[in-house]
Amino acid sequence: MSMDSQTQMPDSNVPQRLLTLPNSTAVLVLGILSIVLCCCFGLTGLALGIIALVLADKDEKLYRANPLMYDQGSYKNLQAGKICAIIGTCFSGLTFLYITVKALVFGAPFWSSFTDAMNKLKQM
Repeated sequence: MSMDSQTQMPDSNVPQRLLTLPNSTAVLVLGILSIVLCCCFGLTGLALGIIALVLADKDEKLYRANPLMYDQGSYKNLQAGKICAIIGTCFSGLTFLYITVKALVFGAPFWSSFTDAMNKLKQM
């Protein structure tokens, strides 16, 4: 018997279990939260969006290195999370910029009315 006939080839009919990208779910959750929390002075959504984008970039490099090793569904979750993170980061940046400019232009009256509104929300 030759050496070629002794080596066993994997059966092509048996489905192989693909790996999920390690941070795909985290990126999706952080991307959605960055959109939802963009109204909290813009800082919370901005931080979550940036974290999601960094994690998405890391996982995208893993996927591009060996695309046949990872599940297509987890890659789609990663892409959706990345899009949500980009949107959330933009909205949060605009909110933060708006609050900063408004505070610089109007100064103390803006902050006192803003803190009054926040105190009323806390009392509810």
